[in-house]
Amino acid sequence: MRKGEATKHMIIARTAAVLNQRGFYASSLADIMAATGLEKGGIYNHFRGKDELALAAFDYSVSLTWACLRDGMRGKTNAIDRLMGLANAYCTMADDPPLPGGCPLLNTGVEAAGAHPALQARARAAMDALRRFIEHIVARGQERGEIRPECDGAAFAPVLIGAIEGGVLFARLYDDPRYVHRAVDHILHIIETELRATPHVPAVSAS
Repeated sequence: MRKGEATKHMIIARTAAVLNQRGFYASSLADIMAATGLEKGGIYNHFRGKDELALAAFDYSVSLTWACLRDGMRGKTNAIDRLMGLANAYCTMADDPPLPGGCPLLNTGVEAAGAHPALQARARAAMDALRRFIEHIVARGQERGEIRPECDGAAFAPVLIGAIEGGVLFARLYDDPRYVHRAVDHILHIIETELRATPHVPAVSAS
């Protein structure tokens, strides 16, 4: 990585940590300068302004979340196992956050809604991608007979995300990651009892 690219990556990574903890509007340029160790000119040599930097920082934050989710599903091929791995990845992130401040999707989605159209659109696109990803796992599981055919992936995806993100909100508010663990346990119960296909047991004929 060339020096200019390395500097730009450093700015994005450190700004992501600032914005994810303090929010876009509460974070000043002085906060970003302090985090990066650069002057205004050094930062804006790579970005046209705070808005462009914030979008890049959000994308970086979401990429860290996706990396954790994929790690949780690594090596799993069964759809049920993949969904459980994805859910359990949120426990891992609660115990060892890849970025301080909690979930960037939750933080940015709440702050930007109705206040910053560009960030809101970026957060919505990231949420849509996560929902579609879960829906795809469900659909593939149904094709393979791993998930009950009557399950509605489009309805389940926001339930999974909403329940866990609610736990993330409580965890941050009360500084207690156990809220995430409880939410994940609830989702795992739903996956096991409502999504997992019941294995077919051949009838035993009376003789």
